[in-house]
Amino acid sequence: QVQFVESGGGLVQPGGSLRLSCAVSGFTFSKAAMSWYRQAPGKERELVAAISSSGGLINYADSMKGRFTISRDNAKNTVYLQMNNLKPEDAAVYYCRATQGGVDYWGRGTLVAVSS
Repeated sequence: QVQFVESGGGLVQPGGSLRLSCAVSGFTFSKAAMSWYRQAPGKERELVAAISSSGGLINYADSMKGRFTISRDNAKNTVYLQMNNLKPEDAAVYYCRATQGGVDYWGRGTLVAVSS
């Protein structure tokens, strides 16, 4: 059974930083592409960033480029999202997704709030 442990969300002031973590178990993490999505109230879920199984290929949504960094540690079965210079519009529930063998697995999400 695939299990996710997402952490690192919370309340931060505009301009602040957070680091999200997503630890996954129950499958071969090193063979899975990982990504972060987010969903704000009343909006559709959107891609934030994605990283290939080896970490060699990384993609970001345009609005996150230069502010967010996705990384992974295959030895720890964990993917990270470093978020800097957070803006009020970054507030959302952030979800971790694993893709392996054409199957997507989703975490339950961690809430990020950005407010002064």
